[in-house]
Amino acid sequence: MSEKKVFDFEGKEIDVQWDGRLCIHIAECGRSEGDLFVGDRKPWCIPDQSTPGEVAEICQRCPSGALTYSDKSGASERPAPVNSVNVSYNGPYFVLGDLDIQDAPDDMPGVRFRAALCRCGKSSNKPFCDNSHLEAAFDDHGAIGERGNEIETSGGKLTITPAVNGPLILSGNVTLFAGSGRSAWQGNKVALCRCGASQNKPFCDGSHKEVGFSS
Repeated sequence: MSEKKVFDFEGKEIDVQWDGRLCIHIAECGRSEGDLFVGDRKPWCIPDQSTPGEVAEICQRCPSGALTYSDKSGASERPAPVNSVNVSYNGPYFVLGDLDIQDAPDDMPGVRFRAALCRCGKSSNKPFCDNSHLEAAFDDHGAIGERGNEIETSGGKLTITPAVNGPLILSGNVTLFAGSGRSAWQGNKVALCRCGASQNKPFCDGSHKEVGFSS
């Protein structure tokens, strides 16, 4: 059985790369209109079936960063204008923006702009989500009670540091969205729970020490 995890799909004007290490099968690609991605077809992705603009837009829908593209005209992905974290319903943190995830492998270019980060504590691919929350029956609907502090700008570099055996430390302008979609919290420094045990989710309350969380 092949151990290959990263696959390249070449086109005349634009290439697509799929990183199986990051994919959590949200299916934004498979459900897109057109024939760029077609399940059970070999190859699954044919970049020439869509315009370069369409290819780029569909790849950028991928919330985990598993899909990236290389436009041969020189056009490249740019970060979302607002650094944001969506605290998803019973699932991961979906993060968008100008991301600097500390210690992320250099060969994962998609996570510079988009990432799905584990918040249940069970992923075998920390800090990234691997869908372990499903088997673990992680239960948190993504409500956010705190408001934070108003920020003057919404972009700029967002550094994400997975603390050893502790929370995700976010430094930089960021807006947190509740699982309902509500813009709920703003600030430029926050510690987010990633052990799954905090009683004040999504914020860290030190529970990782009590439960013996290991990163």
